[in-house]
This record gives sequence, C-alpha cells and structure tokens, in this order.
Amino acid sequence: MVYGVTKKLNAVVARTSEVDLTFLALRVLSLLGGSVWLFLVPHTPSEKNILLTALLCFFIYSSACYLVIFLKPEWLRSVYLVSLFLDLIFLAYLINAQSALENSFFIGFYLLVCLHTIYFGLRFGLLVATLSASLYLICIYDQLILFEWTDIALRLTFLYLIALPVGLLSEKIKHDKETVEKLNQELAKSLENLRSMQEKLIEAEKLSALGRLTAYIAHEIRNPLTALGGFARRLDKKMENGSQEKEYVAVMTQEVARLEKILRDTLIYGRTTDIKLVRDDLNKPVSSAISLFQELCQENDITIVEKLDPTLPMGKIDSEQVQQAMDSLFSNSIQAMPEGGTLTIHTGREVKNHTPYLTITVNDSGDGIDPELIEYIFEPFYSTKKIGTGTGLGLPIVKKIIDEHCGLIEVKNLPDQGTAFTLSFPYQSEEEDQKIPCWEYLKCGIEADAARRCSAYPNFGRFCWSTAGSFSEAGIHGICAQKIENCQQCSFYKMVNHYLPIYAGA
Repeated sequence: MVYGVTKKLNAVVARTSEVDLTFLALRVLSLLGGSVWLFLVPHTPSEKNILLTALLCFFIYSSACYLVIFLKPEWLRSVYLVSLFLDLIFLAYLINAQSALENSFFIGFYLLVCLHTIYFGLRFGLLVATLSASLYLICIYDQLILFEWTDIALRLTFLYLIALPVGLLSEKIKHDKETVEKLNQELAKSLENLRSMQEKLIEAEKLSALGRLTAYIAHEIRNPLTALGGFARRLDKKMENGSQEKEYVAVMTQEVARLEKILRDTLIYGRTTDIKLVRDDLNKPVSSAISLFQELCQENDITIVEKLDPTLPMGKIDSEQVQQAMDSLFSNSIQAMPEGGTLTIHTGREVKNHTPYLTITVNDSGDGIDPELIEYIFEPFYSTKKIGTGTGLGLPIVKKIIDEHCGLIEVKNLPDQGTAFTLSFPYQSEEEDQKIPCWEYLKCGIEADAARRCSAYPNFGRFCWSTAGSFSEAGIHGICAQKIENCQQCSFYKMVNHYLPIYAGA
C-alpha cells in the first residue's frame, strides 16, 4: 500500500514543474485567505452565506482536481484546462455578488492570465485574457453606465498587458529549455560516441597486442614444425610400402602440412598490412587468379566462365591483396563443388549510396551456405567445412582485405545457383581527384595531423560518407561524420550530390 502511494507520488513529481507548484500554492493561499476574510472581517449574513458557499465549492473542485492529478498524472494539462473554466466561473460568481468597481476579486483574473500564460504559452494566455474580460463585462453589465469607461478599459487592458510580455518571456524560456535539452542530448551522444571510440581503441590495442603475440608464437612454432615435416618426409621414403609405420608417417606429413597452412593464414590475418592503393586494372589480379586455378578446376571437373568487363576504369586497389582475396574465394568455391560444376567470375560497376563501385562477383554452383550461418562466416576460425579441411581464416582474410580497401562484401545464396560473393571497391575517378575533397571543404584538419587516421583520407575524399561516414559498412569513424551522425545532413554530401550549388573551386 505504502509502495503504491510512493510510486504514485513519484509519478506526479516526475510530471510537475515550478509552475505546477505555484498553481497549488495559490489555491491553498486563496482558500486560507478566503477563510480568514470570512471569519475575521464583519459581513452581513447574506454576504457570509455567499462567501461560504463560494469557498466550499472552491475547496471541493480544487480537491477533486488534485485527486485526479494524483490518480492520473498524465491528465495534468487536461485537469488544468477544466480547472481554468471552474476558476473563471468562481471569480464571476464573486464579482457578480459584489459588482462594485472597487471589487478586489477582479485581481483573480490577473493571476489566472499570468499562470496560464506561463504554462500554456502566449496564444492561450491571450485567450484567457479575452475570456476574463468577457466574463467581467457580463457580470457588471447591469451597472455598466455607473462606471467610468476609462476605469473599465484600464482594468481590461492590463489583462492583455500581463499576457503579452509574460507569454513572450514564457515562450523564450521554453525555447531556451528545449535548446538546452537538445544540447544535453547531443552532449550525451557525443560522450557515448567517445566512450564507444575509446572501447574500440582499447579493443584494437588488445587485438594488436594479441596479433603481435600470435605472430611471435607462430614464428616460434613454425621452425620446429618445419623440422618435423622434413623428418616425416625422410622417414616416409625409408618406410616399406604397405607397412603400418608408413601410414603413421603419412598422417604425420599430412597434419604437419595442415598446421603449416594454419600458421601461414594466421600470420597473414594477424599482420599489420601496409596497404598501398594505386591506380590499376581490377581485371588484372582476377585474371591472374583464374590462371593460377585453371588446372585445378579442370582436375575437379569445374568449368570456369569469365565475364570480365574490358571497359572497367582504373581503380585504386592493391593488386597483390586483391589476388590473395581471389585465391581464398576460388579455393572455397572449388571445395564447395566436390562433384564438379561451374565457377562464374564477372567484373562490373555499381552505384550505392551515391558512390560508384567496381565489383567482382565469384559465383559457384555448389549447394550454397546455410542462411543461418552466413552472419558467422567472416569470424576468425569459424568454418562450415569438415574438421581438418579448412583453417577458418580464408573468408576473414578476404573481409580484412576488403575493409582495408574501404569496400563492401556481400554474400548471397542464389536459387539453384550456389553461392555468390560480391566484392565492391570504391571508385574515385581522376577527374574527381582534382575536385575539393571533404577534409578541405569541412576543414577537419586530417591532412595536417599525422596521428589521426580516416578511411576517406587520402584516396576517397569525394564520397567520405561511404568510407568513413554513416553509410560506411564499418560504422562512423570520421570526425565530422561523428558530429553530424547522418551524412545526408552534411553540406559536403549535399554539395557533391548537387543538392547545393557546386563549390566554386571544385
């Protein structure tokens, strides 16, 4: 019971402000003041009866209003609107009972106008002033000719003179409050982004340290493993064919070779690559990989279908790494078609998020990948192959290479057509290279700070939104993009995409 009441009180407190407390205080003071006036000031019996009736009505409907607010805090504004009309009727009743010009009950209209203007704003305050003036005129209509029109006009004018400045001040305060709340929200988001970036930096440092440790261990294991492999091959030559010892040695040789492949892939995945993007033909590393696997495909009854676009422009790539990615994809495709099939490779162009890409698609005709497993295939050491067949690092290495190119990788299971891997490399033409890049336009200073890194700098400054902004597959990590959060709102994005006049120097 106590917990329920406390919970209700907390809900009410959460919805109330200083103005709400002022409403409550004025009601209490009005009730106390009216009671003092009733019992301490001499009145005629009829006047006492009128005043007592008014105070009882005021107490009853005020208590009812606050009971509703306690039970239903979300109805606060609606209750105030109802209480406003009851207060107006209450004041009209008192003024009608004593319609002399010196009637001090008229001051209540000023309080109502002031409070409701603060709470609801200028327009509502002017409406309350108009209602108050109308009710007052109705109440004194019978004796209107007895009053000086200047006195009445002065009283009514003050209703609007209160509503106007208080309303303007109230709206300014509300606007400032909304601005402060918005700034607080932006600050909270910025702090959250900073925490996230800090966590990512810590995680990256841990991974870097783990990579260095892995590389050290791999190198230390590699030497004795090479020796074991050499001894196993020597023993294999000396063992008699068909003997059990020769079978043992064959298993040793096979497992050593598998361990050496795991170590090699681990070193490739864990090393810090100094990628060098230069203008080159994307078809060249693809053709080299096809030539390398041509004979293996023939042995496995796999037909290679080449659909390379000869009109592709020269993109910014690292040919050696692209060929390494192709090697991994071709190996996976061959293993996915143990009974033979078709391996289709085609290159082309595509536009995504106002960004041009050069694409490579490798499509095998195997059984495909379980849709529930696709999201895991780029995780290190996760493999859909039989134990002992793969290292679980082939696709993670491909993903790492694509990330270093600021590109995209997509996997699709095609009906009756196996699996298709599409690698997309961002393409910036030589003509675009000559135009103003994002760091110059936004003046973020990346070009002057060697300690900072940004995926857009120095190769893709004309579509930073895809390489370092809100359209990036790797998430937002550009300084300006973190501040804006949505690159579509960025002036540089709009300028490049012709939503704003083209920059004069572009």
